[in-house]
Amino acid sequence: MGCGYGLDQLLLRAGNLTGPGFEAGPELREFMQSEDCRILCVGAGGLGCEILKDLALTGFVNIDVIDMDTIDVSNLNRQFLFRMHDVGKPKAVVAAEKVNSRVAGVKVTPHFCRIEEKPADFYQQFAVIVLGLDSLEARRYMNSVVCGFLEYDDEGNPENVKPMVDGGTEGFRGHARVILPGHTPCFECTLGQFPPQTKFPLCTLAETPRSPAHCIEYAHLILWGQERHSLEFDADCEEHMTWVYNQALLRAQQYGIQGVTYQLTQGVVKNIIPAIASTNAIISAVCVLEAFKLITMVSTGLNNYFMYMGAQGVYTHTEKMSKAEDDDCPVCSAGVLLSVQPNMSLQQVIDAILVHPVLKKHLVHPSLSYGATNLYAHGIYEQETRPNLEKPISELVVLEEGKSYALLTVNDKKLHAPLRLRLSYAVDAEMAS
Repeated sequence: MGCGYGLDQLLLRAGNLTGPGFEAGPELREFMQSEDCRILCVGAGGLGCEILKDLALTGFVNIDVIDMDTIDVSNLNRQFLFRMHDVGKPKAVVAAEKVNSRVAGVKVTPHFCRIEEKPADFYQQFAVIVLGLDSLEARRYMNSVVCGFLEYDDEGNPENVKPMVDGGTEGFRGHARVILPGHTPCFECTLGQFPPQTKFPLCTLAETPRSPAHCIEYAHLILWGQERHSLEFDADCEEHMTWVYNQALLRAQQYGIQGVTYQLTQGVVKNIIPAIASTNAIISAVCVLEAFKLITMVSTGLNNYFMYMGAQGVYTHTEKMSKAEDDDCPVCSAGVLLSVQPNMSLQQVIDAILVHPVLKKHLVHPSLSYGATNLYAHGIYEQETRPNLEKPISELVVLEEGKSYALLTVNDKKLHAPLRLRLSYAVDAEMAS
């Protein structure tokens, strides 16, 4: 491969800037190009195209890409792997074909589907997962997947860590971050740092629309609920988005407003800011470099957030983001702590979970298990476990000798992966939840 000489310059020599555990030798390159080193690129849009290209040219051989979208003519100005004759085809399939044909020895395997359609075992097989997404919800889903692999030993040390590198761009701004579940903050830990989505007053949307965005949000937020209330809106469904676009177009014509397009409709509904090709290239380079460092330890990795701003000149900044306060993240921590009185019934414990300030945002109808034992479960086990609801929790969950808490597993239809709960028994009359 053409990148071989450059790789050897990095991998065959020791240096002062190498990362912990780096051992120079040909084995690193052999591992990079083996079946054991598979890299997953999530997303094949503007950023995803750049990531795929960079992964292949960096020397990775076994690459997978997953994307549910098809190519639109509006993509062609920045998603450089696609051409006019590709319009309507799956992005993942076309991107894989283009990279395979241009970089000798590389094998990119496409997956044209939603990320939710793949089982956990699919994501477990990759050495590193690199995200090139434009959706916060998709990021949160992938975050829950990799954190779902995380385990903790008896001393609370994280095990089975699945590294993930995330990239994102918004116009002339972009970021890259490295997520090592259990070691660095995950998305859920830092969710409050994401800017809130722009919202319009409903009275403006309904009575005095003044812009294309007002017409689109009127169709999305008001008309959909009035005319299609029995159907939940899915922003990834082409038929749903087309309906909103057509209704917004009629609304705009009624008020003499110009500029409603299908692309703008997608951007407003999904809160997507138009991408800039140069920003994608910069952020992709950082993401792939971090993936390369995670695999080889050829240099110290990013710790743990990189920010780029190019609207006025070029400015970059790195920051060490912190984990959730008190290490109480419901997704990546060793377990959210819940202290209850031992004479409380299981039903009272579930009620306490549903009002817990951290847990209540993630749960609707929780099911609880302790080890391999179902304490209470919805569905086919509901009748069998229902009698436990009236039993004291101390009878159902007995703390092991020397342990201050028991680790429970919480499942809910609202969750992408189970949550860990550290259940302790209050020693006084006051209950902490």
